[in-house]
Amino acid sequence: MQLLAVKIKQLALEYASEILHNRRHLHQHPELSFVEFETAKFVEQQLKSFGIEVQTQVAGTGVIGILKGKNPEKNTFALRGDMDALPIKEANDVSYKSVNEGVMHACGHDVHTASLLGTARILSKITSDFEGTIKFIFQPGEEKSPGGASLMIKEGVLQNPTPNGILGQHVAPQITAGKIGFREGIYMASADEVYIKVIGKGGHAAMPENNIDPIVIASHIIIALQQIVSRFASPKMPTVLSFGKIVANGATNVIPNEVLIEGTFRTMNEKWREDAKARMKKMAESMAEGMGAKCELTFAPGYPYLENNPALTKRVRAYATEYVGSENIIDLDLWMASEDFAFYTHHTDACFYRLGVRNEEKGITSPVHTPTFDIDESALELGAGLMAWLAVNELNK
Repeated sequence: MQLLAVKIKQLALEYASEILHNRRHLHQHPELSFVEFETAKFVEQQLKSFGIEVQTQVAGTGVIGILKGKNPEKNTFALRGDMDALPIKEANDVSYKSVNEGVMHACGHDVHTASLLGTARILSKITSDFEGTIKFIFQPGEEKSPGGASLMIKEGVLQNPTPNGILGQHVAPQITAGKIGFREGIYMASADEVYIKVIGKGGHAAMPENNIDPIVIASHIIIALQQIVSRFASPKMPTVLSFGKIVANGATNVIPNEVLIEGTFRTMNEKWREDAKARMKKMAESMAEGMGAKCELTFAPGYPYLENNPALTKRVRAYATEYVGSENIIDLDLWMASEDFAFYTHHTDACFYRLGVRNEEKGITSPVHTPTFDIDESALELGAGLMAWLAVNELNK
């Protein structure tokens, strides 16, 4: 292995306890999307202590770090970590359990932030070993539309200097700690929120002939909309339509005036995404009209599909193989979840990879977005060191 890789591994080991401390501090003090004020201050202080140039209050609470190596104008590469937590009450019995009631780092963003700080710490010690400039992006609001990535891009995060590529790292509780997952090309789905209001005519449930029952009509609409997925979506375009909330405030003997429905629509093709939404709107409105009711169907646009640049991902995978060994590299399947890192992938070459954090022997197996999510903290040292190694290789290529 190259001497530089050995140096980076030694630095990752040297700073491992610091990275662990930072992760536990962040985990204990989570903040929701776009109100990561204390987290941003913590990140700013850390970066400045490393001697890294800092920009703050980007898209509200976003923080950018700029680190220059040799010939800083030659190339620029970006590394991204997200900072926000979720509105979940933590159920873990650990010393670093969240002290903010009802708020928890249940998606690993504490890991992403601590790991990227570790990467910045490592790279600040080896500026003579790489050419170009590294831009560290600490991003707010990944968990909440319109997504902090879209807002930071609008405020110029990919300019002055403009990176030629960007990496993002995300914990993977289904992958054993020590292993890294990659996928070239399209990887994650777009996500749009679906809101439906079916307006009928309420009244006594014993006399349905005098009413226009929005519950029955809503039921027909829900089933019919599933046919958009099953009968119009090509097998080459994975698609999901799910409804998770139905509100009909009637009673056992009361038919309500209206029904409210909320759901999510996800796919991996932008043309089909828009075509499907138009079909859903037309179908829902015409069905309601045919039954004497009215339907209002609206979409709240979410994140686009995420596509890993094939050439960049191939290179990064090769660098990672050299760092961790081929036995610790795995292939990722398509994933119908969404991530606002996708916005970066539509503006520059990008690679979003997965960091294994699972440890069955320790009982660390809970999925993300659950009250018992946690990680095998040995992944922190690897996460920080690997990202540093990937960045210097991409700059020195």
